[in-house]
Amino acid sequence: MTSTMRAMVLHTPRTPLVLEERPVPSPRAGEILVRVSACAVCRTDLHVVDGELPETALPLIPGHEIVGRVEARGTGVIHIDVGERIGIPWLGGTCHLCDYCRSGHENLCDHPSFTGYTRDGGFASHVTADANYAFPLPENMSDRDAAPLLCAGLIGWRCLTKAGEGKALGLYGFGAAAHLIAQVAQWQGRQVYAFTRPGDTGAQRLAMDLGCVWAGGSDDATPVPLDAAIIFAPVGALVPIALRAVRKGGRVVCGGIHMSDIPQFPYRLLWGERAICSVANLTRADAVDFLALAAQIPLQVKTTSYPLEKANEALNDLREGRLNGAAVLIPGD
Repeated sequence: MTSTMRAMVLHTPRTPLVLEERPVPSPRAGEILVRVSACAVCRTDLHVVDGELPETALPLIPGHEIVGRVEARGTGVIHIDVGERIGIPWLGGTCHLCDYCRSGHENLCDHPSFTGYTRDGGFASHVTADANYAFPLPENMSDRDAAPLLCAGLIGWRCLTKAGEGKALGLYGFGAAAHLIAQVAQWQGRQVYAFTRPGDTGAQRLAMDLGCVWAGGSDDATPVPLDAAIIFAPVGALVPIALRAVRKGGRVVCGGIHMSDIPQFPYRLLWGERAICSVANLTRADAVDFLALAAQIPLQVKTTSYPLEKANEALNDLREGRLNGAAVLIPGD
């Protein structure tokens, strides 16, 4: 086992990541050491790098959609084997003691840790993780295709469950999360309407190729009243737009960890027992449920691969809307 690793490190918000060589960390009690084979790039990584999330632990290795194989185990780890392929998501640990943890809402834990935010993540050749927050992956998916499941898929799944069981579902922002959850929703028998940046014909073509019944700009009128809408784009102005699109009793789910301010809107848009809710993080139960489902559905995962040292390029492509699907870093050797 090598003694050094490569990592893309954030030292100062709003500055490029720096490629560094570091000692490979040793797993502590309850942890595993993983050689990273793929790490997807998430919009949350952008929020971390751009300084939009508070109390970032710097210097930091971002990345929280990690696929790799276990190289070593800390004391007390018996349920994961050396050599096993696992996935490491955003939720890196919880306190198990607060009211939220004790009531089954560990995604709202008062003292959590997050991969690639409060602890080093997967923009590296190696990473350590709490073994209780790492998960086996569907064997019928490649490392590259499995990586976006660890956040885009998991957060999208939690959003979908929060949206209720309505048949007409609108997705605002058709990127990594939406292109996966659109397929899950269709597998459940729903009709999916995709709303993209105005003029983003590439994302609209992808949506139609993946079976959406309609795709257009976020400034276009919805062709039918929606039962629910999920907003993946971090744009607060989409909230009143989505409220206009949902029928009475419908729900608007905000899926991002960060969003620009929601503008003032008339109460009549909310009236009629419409509802707005947010999704925060994920639970381990979400991961178990979604990954089991992903093994059943023949998901088409749209990815663009980058070598580890091109992480800044991948982040910029995501920031500028040049990606369809998900960017994935491949550390290689």
